[in-house]
Amino acid sequence: MAVTDEAIEKIKGMIVSGALRPGDRLPKESELAAELGLSRNSLREAVRALSLIRILDVRQGDGTYVTSLDPQLLLEALSFVVDFHRDDTVLEFLAVRRILEPAATAMAAVRISEQQLDALTAQLDALGAAPSVEELVACDLEFHRGIVQSSGNSVLCSLLDGLSGPTTRARIWRGLTQEDAVSRTLREHRAILSALRDRDAEAARSWATVHIASVEQWLRSTL
Repeated sequence: MAVTDEAIEKIKGMIVSGALRPGDRLPKESELAAELGLSRNSLREAVRALSLIRILDVRQGDGTYVTSLDPQLLLEALSFVVDFHRDDTVLEFLAVRRILEPAATAMAAVRISEQQLDALTAQLDALGAAPSVEELVACDLEFHRGIVQSSGNSVLCSLLDGLSGPTTRARIWRGLTQEDAVSRTLREHRAILSALRDRDAEAARSWATVHIASVEQWLRSTL
């Protein structure tokens, strides 16, 4: 094992065991290096690596702290990696969304508040019957984000937020090239919202599946 990898594993071990908790300040570099049996250089490299993936927060002049370890914060690294996707992997991202998003929508059906439902309705009403493709895609992202947030699962929300980026361009291209894409999307949004208002988890799951699958089906036919 490389020396830096060993240092990362030892710091990770301290966090997992509870010796270091979210928000805790790490001991001074010299003290921690001695405690872990590491060189200060390898420790420094490990801290730099863990700060890049938001495990540690290096504050100049103050010290190094364990972050909140909140799922949304940690999964920002996923969004960074996802940005490097190739066009030929977009279908794979859509397939993952088709697995996760309907489940989140079904969960939201029993948890979403009337105020949240009213906000989603107002969002769709404000969009109107003939939005531009760009307006529709922006609304689509916010619409689904609002629903997934209502599922009450922050990890699921962060995962889907990170996965939505690669499919945005596909949705815009579909809206520009498929004749009924805009009207179909609006109908599917209304159907999802209606199922949520009825607290019908299985109908909400089914409509969310149809919604994502229609984009996936179109993309398969154009590649």
